[in-house]
Amino acid sequence: MRGIAWLVSLLSVHAAVNRWRAPLPRPLEGSVSVLIPARDEAHRIYRLLDTLPRDCEVLVLDDESSDGTADLVRSRGFAVLAGRPLPEGWLGKPWACQQLADASSGDVLVFVDADVVLAPGAVPATVAALDGLDLVSPYPRQLAAGAARLVQPLLQWSILTFLPLSLALRSPRPSLSAANGQLMAVRRAAYERAGGHAAVRDQVVDDVALLRAVKRAGGRGGVVDGTALATTRMYSSWGELVEGYTKSLHTVPAAVPAALLALYVVPWFSRRPAARIACAAGVLGRVVTARRTASPVADSVAHPVSVVLLCGLWVRSRLVRRRTWKGRVL
Repeated sequence: MRGIAWLVSLLSVHAAVNRWRAPLPRPLEGSVSVLIPARDEAHRIYRLLDTLPRDCEVLVLDDESSDGTADLVRSRGFAVLAGRPLPEGWLGKPWACQQLADASSGDVLVFVDADVVLAPGAVPATVAALDGLDLVSPYPRQLAAGAARLVQPLLQWSILTFLPLSLALRSPRPSLSAANGQLMAVRRAAYERAGGHAAVRDQVVDDVALLRAVKRAGGRGGVVDGTALATTRMYSSWGELVEGYTKSLHTVPAAVPAALLALYVVPWFSRRPAARIACAAGVLGRVVTARRTASPVADSVAHPVSVVLLCGLWVRSRLVRRRTWKGRVL
C-alpha cells in the first residue's frame, strides 16, 4: 500500500506540474481553413456558427443529414459541401474530414466539431499554438450535467495526470500521443505527408490515430490547454454519454482500467495510513486538474466513484461493442 500511496502522490504532483506548464496558445494570423463535419446537427450547430470567424475560409460538410442541417448553415451565410456516399472501408467522420480537407485551400486546417462553441479569437490562437509543431489539439472546456459530471472531466484529468505534456508535444514517438478532434489544427503539408484522414479511415478514435500518423511521418504535436478557447457539451444526458463511451472505450487496453482501480479505488477499502495518503493524493490530483480545466472542483471528492463508473463503461463497451453510430455501421 505504501507503493500505491507514493505512486498516486507522484502522479498528482505530475498533474500539478502539467497544470502550470501546459502550453497556452497565443494569438497569430495565418492562412486558415476552418472545417466542420456535420451529420444531423441542426439542434446544436447554430451555437458554433454564431462564434465562427468571418475572415477566413469556413467550410461545413453536410454528411447526408436528414434534419435540415444544410439549410440552417446556409441561412447563416456559410458554405456547405454535400457529403458524398460513404466508401467501403471508411468510417463516417474520417470520410467527412477528408472531403473537407480536399475542398479547402488553407495552409493550416482547423477541424471543429459541431458541438463546440468558440471563444473570440479562438481560431488564430489555435493556429498560433502550432508554433514549431505540425498538429495541435487545444482541449475544450467540457460541460456536463448530472451523473455525466463525474465521468466527462476524467478525459482531461487523465491527460494531465499520466502524460508528460511538454515531452509529448516534441516527441516523435507515436506512443506519446493524445489528441481531441473537437478542436484540432494541422499544417496541410504534415497532414498530406501523413496520408490525411485516409490513413485513419477505419479508426473509431480517429483524432489520436491521426496524430500518430503525423508523428510516424516525422511530425510533432499533441494536446494544449484550450479551456479559454472553446467549450463543448458532448452529451446532454447520462444515456447519451453511455452510448458515446460504448462506441470507443473498447479500444482501451484492459491494463488501463485495472491500474485505475488499483490506484484510485482499492485504497479506499484499506485502513492503513498509507492508504489514507493515497486517497487524499488522488482527490488532490483531481482538484488540481479541475481548477485548471474549469470543471466543478466539488466533484473531486467523488473521484473514486468516477473511476468506478468509467471502468463500468469500459466493461460495457467490451461486451456490447456498438455496431452503429448516427445510423451507420461501425
